Amino acid sequence: MSPTQKRIALVDANNFYVSCERVFRPDLIGKPVAVLSNNDGCIVSRSQELKDLGVKMAVPAFQIQHLVEQHNIQLLSSNYGLYADLSARVMSVLEAFSPSLEIYSIDEAFLDFTDLYPCEKDPIAYGKQIKRTVQQYTGIPVCVGMGPTKTLAKLANFAAKKWKQTGGVLDLSDPKRQEKLMRIVPVNEVWGIGRQTNSKLNQFGIHTVWDLAQQAPQKIQQQFSIVVARTVMELNGIACLELEEIAPDKQQIVCSRTFSRRLTTLQELMSAMAEFASRAAEKLRQQHSVASGVTIFIRTNVFAEHERQYQRSASVKLDTPSQDTRVILAAVHRLLEVIFKPGYGYYKCGVQLSDIQAQTAPGQIDLFDWVDNDLPTENRPLMQAVDQINRRFPKGIAIATTKIDQTWKPRADRISQRYTTDWRELMTVYCR
Repeated sequence: MSPTQKRIALVDANNFYVSCERVFRPDLIGKPVAVLSNNDGCIVSRSQELKDLGVKMAVPAFQIQHLVEQHNIQLLSSNYGLYADLSARVMSVLEAFSPSLEIYSIDEAFLDFTDLYPCEKDPIAYGKQIKRTVQQYTGIPVCVGMGPTKTLAKLANFAAKKWKQTGGVLDLSDPKRQEKLMRIVPVNEVWGIGRQTNSKLNQFGIHTVWDLAQQAPQKIQQQFSIVVARTVMELNGIACLELEEIAPDKQQIVCSRTFSRRLTTLQELMSAMAEFASRAAEKLRQQHSVASGVTIFIRTNVFAEHERQYQRSASVKLDTPSQDTRVILAAVHRLLEVIFKPGYGYYKCGVQLSDIQAQTAPGQIDLFDWVDNDLPTENRPLMQAVDQINRRFPKGIAIATTKIDQTWKPRADRISQRYTTDWRELMTVYCR
C-alpha cells in the first residue's frame, strides 16, 4: 500500500439491538432473539440464530408465531434509550483508535487509519485489537472492514461479517484481494445500491460488484446517476466520499408515531402532538438551531379497509424562527384544531419542523408579515433549564398537555430495563 493511499475503516456492530440486550441478559446468548419495532409490530433486529431459521427483517411478529413456539424464539420490545447509551459508549471507545471518526449511524462508524503507524504496521492485528477492546469495554461484538475508500471499507465489513474465516476483520487494500471478493459478491450488496438500481443494473448485465467496478463512470452517470458513478470510482480506489467528523445539522426534523389504539378525540390527539412537538423542539435545540416552518399531519389506518378513512396535513410559517417548545406547541395546537375531524379513529400523527437555520443566524423580517401576539415569547434560558433537568432526571418535566393522556403510547410489553440510564433500573448483582 503506497504511503499516499488512504486506509478507511468501517466498524459495525453485529445485530446491534440484540447485542445490547445480551450485554445484560447473557442467558439470551446462543438463542434465537428478535427485537421488535414500535407497538411490538415488526422485527427490526435479529440474532444470527434467528437468521439461520430463515426469518427475514421487517417480518410482522404475528407471522412467525409458529416458529416462536417451535424454537423458543425470544421476542423483545425496542429499548431505544439503552441502545443509544451503549452506542455512545462504543463510539467513545473507537475515538481512541483514530484521530478522525465519523459516526455514520447508531451502530456504525468510519475511521481514518491513513498513515497511522500501528495500523500501517499490521492492519489485521490493529482491527482485531479494536474488536477485543470494544467487546471488553462495552460487551458489544463488532466487525472491522478496511479499504482505500468508504465504499470498499463497507464491502470489506460485509465480507468480514459473512465469512467467519476472516475473524471479523478484513483489509481490502490489496487490488488482487479486492478483485477476488468483487467477483463473488452480488452487486446489490454494494453500499447505496437499492432494489430498483440493482434491478436496472441486472438488465444491463451487471450482476456482481466486479461487473460494476469495470464500468466507465461517465457511462454509468448517463444511464443511472452521479451517485452510482461515484460508487464505481470508489470501487476502483478513487475516494469521492470524505469523512464527516462533524455531523451536518438536520434540515428537517420529524417526530411521529403510530398509536397503540385508535384515538378519537381532539384532546387525545393533542396530548400525542404535544409530546412530538416537545421532542422535535428538543432536537432543534440540541443542534443549536431554530425553525420557522411547522407542519402537522393526522391519518387513519389505510390498511384497515373496514374503517372510515381520513388524512390531512397543515403548515404554518412562524413570524420569528423559534426553538421554544411553547411557541412550536402553540402553532401545532392551532393547526390541529383546523384539520381535526370527529368521527374517525386516528392511527398516526406527527410534527415536522422545517426552514431550519442556526440560532445565531440573523433573522429577516418581512414588512408584510402579520405578527401573532398570542404566541408565547421566546425564552431560551427557560428551555435550556428544561433540557438540563430532563437530561439529569429520567421522568423530567414537560408541557402539561403531554401528560393529559398517555394511553396512546406504543405498546412495549416485552421491554427490558433501562440498565444504564435510570437509577431505579440498574442491574442487581447478588453475591453468595
